[in-house]
Amino acid sequence: MIEISLEYLHKIAEQIIVMCSLLAGFSIAVVANFLISDRKGRLLNSIMAFATTAACFFLITLFSMTDIIMRTTEGFPSNVSANDLLFSKIVGFISFILGMISLITMISLSGWTKSKKMGMFTTVLGALSLILILTTII
Repeated sequence: MIEISLEYLHKIAEQIIVMCSLLAGFSIAVVANFLISDRKGRLLNSIMAFATTAACFFLITLFSMTDIIMRTTEGFPSNVSANDLLFSKIVGFISFILGMISLITMISLSGWTKSKKMGMFTTVLGALSLILILTTII
């Protein structure tokens, strides 16, 4: 495995923090809309569950990447090696992937609340998006 420099890891963590902040905010907004909505149903409960899951995973990623930022910033009180960041990198990366899967699943399911045709469209588009995203980040 190729070892990434701490400076490069710092920059990656900064970018992931920005993405996860926006995506977690979006997911939380969806959850808030469902909480105040009077609509009920298994599909809507599933969408809310995936939105909540996405928000939680993005928040976990945000805090994992913040740990990396803090430890790789000049002036951190102790010396840090790449091995010291292994747990934060693994937790952050896995939760980012799971957050993306949850978010895309939520988006894919949303079309089914309108019609069968829209549901098929959003599901196909969601699957295509997931494949393209995963092939670019893995």
